[in-house]
Amino acid sequence: MLAHRSGAGDVQHGADRAREVYQSSTMGALLDGVYDGDVTIAELLTHGDFGLGTFNHLDGEMVILDGTCYHLRSDGSASLAAGSDHTPFAAVTWFRTDTTIPVPSGTSRSEVIALIDEAIPSKNLIYGIRVTGTFSKIKTRTVMEQRPPYPPLTQAAAGQAESEFTGAVGTLAGFRTPDYEQGISVAGYHLHFIDEARTRGGHSLDFRVDQGEIAISAASEFHLSLPRSGQFLDSDLSPANVSDQIHTAEGD
Repeated sequence: MLAHRSGAGDVQHGADRAREVYQSSTMGALLDGVYDGDVTIAELLTHGDFGLGTFNHLDGEMVILDGTCYHLRSDGSASLAAGSDHTPFAAVTWFRTDTTIPVPSGTSRSEVIALIDEAIPSKNLIYGIRVTGTFSKIKTRTVMEQRPPYPPLTQAAAGQAESEFTGAVGTLAGFRTPDYEQGISVAGYHLHFIDEARTRGGHSLDFRVDQGEIAISAASEFHLSLPRSGQFLDSDLSPANVSDQIHTAEGD
């Protein structure tokens, strides 16, 4: 197994990567205003073809689908991200569908979550979640670019821009993460939306599905890459009220 982990066994190594979530930095660091990272989008895409995150200076939201990274901005628009862009926080995986679930018409966000919770084999693994279809409504928010000295995330999120789309065809992409990862990641559901034309999107706050399908990809490996320089080294990564701060920042 050690040989496989070091790359000696290509087949097994590939299987391991397909079940791994790679994450740069932590949610705790983002809460503390660490908005500059040294991981480029080009490097991030060597670790997965599906995921989400944000960009340096907290400049909008990120969604990755089918190996392409999109930059979701505070005006609700979306565009291709540059490979040279950097991220202070992102999570990616190689999405391999294990389970699909049809979504009945009129299904709410809470009902979609219930469908997924009933379908997964364990609440202790990490799951990539992709919901594709037509949304009768979807409410999103997108954080706005910050300038040093950076405020903590709860303050930065207070000025976030919100958008609401109706009759939108597109994809919700993100993760269901175990409760024990709170502060490292976002425990529970963290989903970003992008429309089919890849021109609009944001962090999902609420939605209702007209028709669609849920795809689930389970992961049992977690690779956490921590910054070795900059503000991260002196940050408070274990605040007493981390869950409350995350709920406030994420709008849950």
